[in-house]
Amino acid sequence: MDTDELGWDLYRSFLAVADEGSLSAAARMLGMTQPSLGRHVRQLETRLGVALFTRSPQGLALTEVGAELAEHARGMAAASAALRRAASGSRQEVRGAVRITCSEMVGGGVLPAMLAELRRRQPGIVIELSLSDAIEDLLRKDADIAVRMLRPSQVALVARRVGAIGMGLYAHRRYLKAHGVPRTLAELRQHALIGFDRETPALRAMIARVPGGEMYARANFALRTDSAWAQLAALRAGFGIGVCQHALARRERSLLPVLPGAITLELDTWLVMHEDQRANRRVRLVFDYLSEALAAFAAAGA
Repeated sequence: MDTDELGWDLYRSFLAVADEGSLSAAARMLGMTQPSLGRHVRQLETRLGVALFTRSPQGLALTEVGAELAEHARGMAAASAALRRAASGSRQEVRGAVRITCSEMVGGGVLPAMLAELRRRQPGIVIELSLSDAIEDLLRKDADIAVRMLRPSQVALVARRVGAIGMGLYAHRRYLKAHGVPRTLAELRQHALIGFDRETPALRAMIARVPGGEMYARANFALRTDSAWAQLAALRAGFGIGVCQHALARRERSLLPVLPGAITLELDTWLVMHEDQRANRRVRLVFDYLSEALAAFAAAGA
């Protein structure tokens, strides 16, 4: 196996094909031609002496060895991105990129106003916002800062609790006008409920702790989706009754509380970064700013 002088470009091309599932899609993503990308993959396979993909009618699928190497390539990609972010900063000025990862709802519904104010205060900071309900690896430097609804257990991470985001049942006034306002949990059973699709152990544990939470079970939902954005869109459209963050619902004049206090949920919210980032001035500045802003947001929605 000849691995001398294997450049990052070859691994980047390999990872793009692994993620996209075809040479054409990977080439578009990287801004390359398909023949050039194909040559990269063949060259990497030749130099490593292994087959990385199998071809099928559905596209290119990773071999067992390819899947193992893809995880190492993702680590290389994260390290490369972290290196670029570090190089973009300056010791004299607060400049450069800070990558934040959070859920779609937090990134789309909570952070934009906060980041706009941060931009006004610190125009030299560039924000990279990764919206995903999957937990990105801070130990591997996939991101600089994470907003999480669970306290991390890794000792190399710095975690700061910023508060608990309160949630309750809401519905569009149009829905309530057409179907009436439920006055009891028994009446709630007669309504179209919006909820999750996959019932995870964490969800079951949270619901079990809530008085009346047994009503909020998957079997009772008329619309099931794991996308918080889709749930909010369904509320806005008047589909039915669902859970929404209090602070977000108060921005929507058309969303009204249903059975206030009957079913109350809280999302414990943490801001997290790798301990190495404490010496990075711009990351620490963003971390401290978001700590204050998220704490105020959580308090407003209590």
